[in-house]
Amino acid sequence: MEIIAVSNIKGGVGKTTAAVNLAYLAAASGRTTVLWDLDPQGAATYALRGLPNERASARKLVSGKRELSELVATTDYPQLDLIPADFSYRQFDVHLSERKHPTERLLRMSRALNASYACLVLDCPPGMSLLSENVLRAADAVVVPTVPTPLSLRMLEQLFEHVAQAGWSDLRILPFFSMVDRRKSLHEELIADTRQRFPMVLATEVPYWSEIERMAVRRAPIPAYAPRSPAALVYASLWGEIGARLQA
Repeated sequence: MEIIAVSNIKGGVGKTTAAVNLAYLAAASGRTTVLWDLDPQGAATYALRGLPNERASARKLVSGKRELSELVATTDYPQLDLIPADFSYRQFDVHLSERKHPTERLLRMSRALNASYACLVLDCPPGMSLLSENVLRAADAVVVPTVPTPLSLRMLEQLFEHVAQAGWSDLRILPFFSMVDRRKSLHEELIADTRQRFPMVLATEVPYWSEIERMAVRRAPIPAYAPRSPAALVYASLWGEIGARLQA
């Protein structure tokens, strides 16, 4: 099972929108997929019309008293399941810190899904924490939505520095530009400069379109309800790039 994390230290960068659409496209490509909403705000759960699970508990998951496979819920889409967010996830770091090998717990938890799924997509909360350390240890690839602003790009630099210091040379970092407005000269300049400094940045750019923001109103992946729309084609291109990098 491949583990693809959608993460950024900074919030408000289009992370959940990317996670939901990429998970849908992974499933639509024929891979049994489950999206785990790790953000206690539960935006991905809301977008996929998921419901809270009474048995969900960060403490029980971390301690091994609850298997991750017990929390899986179906969605309206073939081959795409969901592990809904829970408000207790805000305490993930507390419970992780109480365990031996605290940065490896998420990888151990995910093993309960190996027999059932080809792909696990993680929608991660913003910030750098013990949970995000777990994500980086567990993931095969980290997809990083990056808004072309100085602060957002500084967060990308910090992520690269952290991964290099940790020695995780086999972890694929796959940044892409999100919420792009090519009418802004600053966006143009920062994108050009970043592509020169970080050639691994994906070619696909997700524009700052109201069509994409409207996904939260429809509560469905864009390719599911508007498969031929420009926005759906953008995410299809993004998924194609990610798939190619994973196979490289």
